[in-house]
Amino acid sequence: MLKIFKNLKIKRRAIALLARLHIFGHPSKKLKIVGVTGTNGKTTTATLLYRIAKSLGYKVGLIGTVENIIGEEVRPAMLTTPDPIALNKLLKEMVSKKCEYVFMEVSSHALDQHRVAGINFVGGIFTNLTHDHLDYHKNFENYFGAKKKFFKMLPKKAFALTNADDGYGLKMLEGIQAHQFSYGFEQDFEKVYFHGEITKMDFDGLELLFNKIPIKSKLLGKFNAHNLLAVWSTSSLLGFDMQKVNKILENIEPPRGRFEHLTSVNGVLCVVDYAHTPDALEKVLLTIHEIKPKKGHIISIFGCGGDRDPLKRKIMGKIGAELSDIAIFTSDNSRSEDPEKILIEMKADLSLELSQKVKSIVARREAIKEAVKLATSGDIILCAGKGHEDYQEIKGVKHHFDDMEELKKALGQKQK
Repeated sequence: MLKIFKNLKIKRRAIALLARLHIFGHPSKKLKIVGVTGTNGKTTTATLLYRIAKSLGYKVGLIGTVENIIGEEVRPAMLTTPDPIALNKLLKEMVSKKCEYVFMEVSSHALDQHRVAGINFVGGIFTNLTHDHLDYHKNFENYFGAKKKFFKMLPKKAFALTNADDGYGLKMLEGIQAHQFSYGFEQDFEKVYFHGEITKMDFDGLELLFNKIPIKSKLLGKFNAHNLLAVWSTSSLLGFDMQKVNKILENIEPPRGRFEHLTSVNGVLCVVDYAHTPDALEKVLLTIHEIKPKKGHIISIFGCGGDRDPLKRKIMGKIGAELSDIAIFTSDNSRSEDPEKILIEMKADLSLELSQKVKSIVARREAIKEAVKLATSGDIILCAGKGHEDYQEIKGVKHHFDDMEELKKALGQKQK
C-alpha cells in the first residue's frame, strides 16, 4: 500500500511537470506569480493584491477560492488551487491576455498533491497556521509539512514573506533558499522587516502605522490588519509605487463573504464571513466584540461541514457559545452526514451555563430568521461558515443558498 501511495505522488508530480513543460510551454516563466498560503487570510490577501495591481494599471490574473480572473474575464473557481492541467491552462491564457502579475492561493491539498510542481513563483506569503484539514492530513505535523513545501520550492531570486506573529511563521523560513522577510504587529520594530501598529479600530475601519507610515482602511478588525500588512509588505517587495498603494488601500473593499456587512433600518449590524475553522471563528467574534456598542448583543449563526474534520466541531461549538450572547447552531454543508448528529457533536464540550446560550436549528434559513427576530438595535448578527458560497450541500445534493440573500429577506420580512 505504501509503495502505491508513493507511486501516486510521483505520478501527480510527473503530470504537473508534463503540463508545465510540454503541453502549455511553461507559462509561469512569462508571469510574475505570487503565491499565498496559510489557513486563514489567503483569499483576502490574494484578492487585495490583485485589486491593487489592477488599480496601478497592470494587467493581472487571480486564482483563488472565490473566483479566477484572467485580465477582465471572471470565472467561478472549482478548487482553491486547480489541478496541474487546469492551472497551467489558466496561466497560458493569462500570458495570452498580456497579464504581468498573477496572485494565487496555494492550498495545503495542492501542495501535498504536487499541483503547483514546477510553477515559477517570484514570491510566497505565509498568513497563519491553525486547526483545519486534519481529516486529510491526519495530524498537524503533516499539515505544517505541506505548507512548508511551498517555501522550500521557492527559487533563490524569490521572496518569502511570513507572519512573525504566528507560532509557525518563522519556522516556515528555516532551511529555504529564497530571500527572507517577516511582518508583524506583536514583535519589536527591529525584529521584523515590516512592522505594523493599530492606532484606531472601530466599525468605520482601521487606522494603522506600517513602518511608521499612516495607513487607513475600510476593512475591520485585527485579522484584517494582518492581511493588510501582508498586502502592503508584498506591494513594497514587488516595487509598486507605495504612495499610490497607500491611497488605494483607503477605499479598497473586502472580498465577497469576508466580513461582508450591512446595517438594517432598525440598527442591527449583519456580518457574513467565511470563518469555518476554530481560529477564524474566534477571530471574527473577537473582532465583533472590539467594535460592538456597549449595550449591543452578539447573535452568531454557524455550523460545521459534514465529511470533514470532526475534531473541530466541539471546539467551534465552545468558541461560539463563549463569545456570543446567543449562539445558533445550524447546518453548514452537511454533505452525506446527518446534520442533527453534527449539531450534537458541536455541543459535546458545553457546560450547563454555555448550553443555555445555545439554540439548535437544523434548517439554516430558519436559523437566520430566528436571529433576525431576536435582534434589536445595536445588536450584531454573525452568519459564519459559508461566506461567498451560494449553495448548501445536503445529502450529496447542492441547493442554492446565499447567507447574505437570506439575511436581506429575513430583515425585509421583519420590517413588514
